[in-house]
Amino acid sequence: MAIQFTGTNAIVDRAIGRTIVGANILIKLNGELVYDRQAGFLDREANRPVTPNTIFRLASVSKPMVSAAALAMVEAGKIRLDDPVTRYLPGFRPRLADGTAPPITISHLLTHTSGLTYDTDNGNGEPACGGTGPSDFDLAENIRRIAALPLAYEPGTSWCYSVAIDVLGGVMEVVDGRSLPEIVKARVTDPLGMTDTGFWPTDPDRLAVPYADGTPPTRMGDIERVKDGDGFVEFWTGRALDPKAFPSGGAGMIGTAEDFLIFLEAMRKGGAPILSQASRPLLTEAHTVDLDPAPSGQGYSHGWSIYRDPSVQKLPCKPGTWAWGGIYGHQWYVDPATGLSIVIFTNTALEGCIGAFPKDIFQAIYTDLKA
Repeated sequence: MAIQFTGTNAIVDRAIGRTIVGANILIKLNGELVYDRQAGFLDREANRPVTPNTIFRLASVSKPMVSAAALAMVEAGKIRLDDPVTRYLPGFRPRLADGTAPPITISHLLTHTSGLTYDTDNGNGEPACGGTGPSDFDLAENIRRIAALPLAYEPGTSWCYSVAIDVLGGVMEVVDGRSLPEIVKARVTDPLGMTDTGFWPTDPDRLAVPYADGTPPTRMGDIERVKDGDGFVEFWTGRALDPKAFPSGGAGMIGTAEDFLIFLEAMRKGGAPILSQASRPLLTEAHTVDLDPAPSGQGYSHGWSIYRDPSVQKLPCKPGTWAWGGIYGHQWYVDPATGLSIVIFTNTALEGCIGAFPKDIFQAIYTDLKA
């Protein structure tokens, strides 16, 4: 008998038009598509609905794909996880408060244990860009500005989400000789047939309009600051349409929910044709177990978060579940023990990423599966 997903649908129905403008939610169970729902609007003001091929600004959903491309380069012998970043970017020497510049490795970048953060104001009037905000400079210049940021801690001694994957993108370009978009296309999206995923939209007309939190949400302008706790997240919505914008490995990609589900399923099944089984533990195991600052029951692999103990956050998934999101309004989960891959894409920031909507959907899915 088909799963009804009554609770999941009820949450979507309550949110659309109130806290979420548009959404595309996909669920596979043991490789079978069991839930496929598009709701709300790609463009509310033009009365254009979300469709299966709606393109979204991905923000940090970019990180898993860029990380997978980097690990493919590790497998090919192009780079090593223990290589210092200065081997490829000699000028990249951010410093601790005492003035020392400790070595940062490729593994530190991938696991967000480098000492970098998302505080991009270096205090010298040349702030770096975190990948969603405005910039009028190239990737090399952004990395130069990141190098001027102070390190929050000695690399490898703590964990903090950061601009590290933007630096990784610069390393990858130096090693490969191609641009980061070309590398990701060759190593990830082309082999998987992800035709609508990249750094610029294949069809701008299908790109979802972004909205900012509100009841109802408000349409974002070209530059939008959305409240996040005591601070703000700054968005440059035109980045996705500007070919001169530097390719941000941490936040610069665009794509569809359908494409990203293809990527997650490939990783869940072992990594082919992107990675071999030998690389699987790099992605499926937490490599920051002793660095959990909360504690949250989570850790971080070389690509995403791992729920080591979901009970700490009262989550219904099994230990070893992978998860992360994107600040433009997305969350995704893979529960390998249950055979679940879940993609929740919206065009509403920040609610679709860190608000109640994705959390409630996640809980409801497991309740519906038991019904």
